[in-house]
Amino acid sequence: MATNEVILRFNGVSFEYGPQKPILMEAEFSVRRGSKITLMGQNGSGKSTIFKLITGEIEPESGAINIGNGLTIALSKQVIPRAQMDSTVKEFFESAFSKKVYDIEPRIAKILEVVNLDAPLDRPLKTFSGGQQARLLLAQALIQGSDILLLDEPTNNLDKDGIAHLTKFLKEYKETVIVISHDAEFLNSFTQGVIYLDIFTKKTEQYAGDYLFLVEEIKNRLERERMKNARLEKEIAHRKEQANFFSQKGGHMRDVARKMNENIEKLEGEMVETRQEDKTIRNFAIPCQEDLENPVLTLKSVSVIKNHKATAKKVDIVLKKKEHLLLSGPNGIGKTTLLEALASGHAKGEHVSKDARIGYYRQDFSTLNFEETVYNTLKEVAGKMSEEDLRSHAAGFLLTSEILKTKIGSLSEGQKGLVAFARLVLERPGLLILDEPTNHINFRHIPIIAGALNRFEGAMVLVSHIPDFVAKIKIDKTLDMGLL
Repeated sequence: MATNEVILRFNGVSFEYGPQKPILMEAEFSVRRGSKITLMGQNGSGKSTIFKLITGEIEPESGAINIGNGLTIALSKQVIPRAQMDSTVKEFFESAFSKKVYDIEPRIAKILEVVNLDAPLDRPLKTFSGGQQARLLLAQALIQGSDILLLDEPTNNLDKDGIAHLTKFLKEYKETVIVISHDAEFLNSFTQGVIYLDIFTKKTEQYAGDYLFLVEEIKNRLERERMKNARLEKEIAHRKEQANFFSQKGGHMRDVARKMNENIEKLEGEMVETRQEDKTIRNFAIPCQEDLENPVLTLKSVSVIKNHKATAKKVDIVLKKKEHLLLSGPNGIGKTTLLEALASGHAKGEHVSKDARIGYYRQDFSTLNFEETVYNTLKEVAGKMSEEDLRSHAAGFLLTSEILKTKIGSLSEGQKGLVAFARLVLERPGLLILDEPTNHINFRHIPIIAGALNRFEGAMVLVSHIPDFVAKIKIDKTLDMGLL
């Protein structure tokens, strides 16, 4: 249970990545011991930046961050850093400590039980599935036994059992937790308050209550602000007409007009600076390759991984144009491995239609060049599209002119996801391969993305552990690899 003791406070904290990229402006909030807090905001609003400020990875430009004396902090990141992908499980856990831990192996065994994962200590991280890596990231944070636990998108890639396991753990966890996530149902199960980041004003607001209540409260507040402004705008316009009329009459009527203009200034001062936090990407369509031949994909066998061993299993899947296949099964069963093999053309027992273009959305965004700018990443597949049309296309995915100049590697994970979708539209694929396409994506964009996938007229293979998202898409065939 939360107590009245404040163990973390931001006092007027500002931070920017260079003079042209302010992230936080005088952020103010406090966190009490034992509380469960959600950090909420649009992709790129600075949520992960706040975590870096708390851990001391970066320093604020101004203001103060006060953390209780002697308190320890553990961070579970969104993804395993690329530099650590060749590390073994044991090396990964050892890297969480500044000093050598002599009983590290029994501690690892205990914490892997907590996250319900079987992970041999000598196995390289890169050989684990996305869901298994998510559990390893969580376990590495938990093994430190810290006073403040920071979780950055902890449900990404987790299957239903993994999310249920994590939810139960957080409900019972006695220490302080701050979570970044776009999974509303997960957040609502334990959240006691929200720190809300406004991507436009760069400020923070703090609310008490459960997650869904606060989302509705913020929505209602936005509507009240819009209604107030609409009323004021109408009144201001009417008074300006009157003031202009009296000012042309001369004499004392000009004094009346002057007083009316003073009143107009007061009314303009009452206008609320409405937030645009509910801004979503534009509706879009992913055009299908025109010369696509049927069948698009034939799948006769798949490799199923159980107890760290791969076994070939016979299947009979034929996908034609306008058909969508859902690939399901628990973490580690081999779904991502199969998608990678399909995308590269190296899958045994499969055949892709001749000359079919493949659009591949990878959960780690490794199809994108992290050293390239967003503009060049889109331009590369834009064909003869004009500069104006390309920028308009990017704007539909909230990719501003400033973001277009940014390197992919400098974007937030959510922004990388929007770039990936913007690029898929330009690629005009015949076969879409999508591996957890809602990871990191703001929940406001999810219905629009689902609509675009639902309307796609090529063939599609989808992996997603989010039932609400899958329910919005026409699924023609399902392959549950856990049942093979």
